[in-house]
Amino acid sequence: MGHLSPLDGVGPLDLGLDRLEKKLEAGAVKEIILATNPTVEGEPRKEVQVTDCIFCRIVAGEIPAEVVYETDTVLVFKDLNPQAPIHLLAIPKKHIATINDMTPDDAPVMGQLFDAARQIAKAEGFDDEGYRTVMNCGIDAGQSVFHVHLHIMAGRALSWPPG
Repeated sequence: MGHLSPLDGVGPLDLGLDRLEKKLEAGAVKEIILATNPTVEGEPRKEVQVTDCIFCRIVAGEIPAEVVYETDTVLVFKDLNPQAPIHLLAIPKKHIATINDMTPDDAPVMGQLFDAARQIAKAEGFDDEGYRTVMNCGIDAGQSVFHVHLHIMAGRALSWPPG
């Protein structure tokens, strides 16, 4: 297996704040994302150890999360860094790194993510006011955790473009 990134395999907990700030100032966001995710640069994502995936660890109960919805295949929890008054993440329990890594067998769970968003919006009463669903694919699109996830945001007027 290859190395994690140009940061010589430094993990997220090993990046001190000072070093992180210097890397951000130097424009090394891509390096930091690669260093803090289980995706191995230059190798297929399917060979990645999912035990390193923060979302897989949430599914396994190893990391706490404020779960708002759960089925056999989908988990929805509150985002730790909300970008709106309501900001949830809907994930498949199965590890799928990006949309590009999906197989035809994964199509049903992708629909279930959107159905979870619909059900939560109705149950929480923000379906009439409106809400945004966003799914990023790849670093340049803003994906920072390489486990497919659907952002569900509501609670205020959301502008466009988002960023």
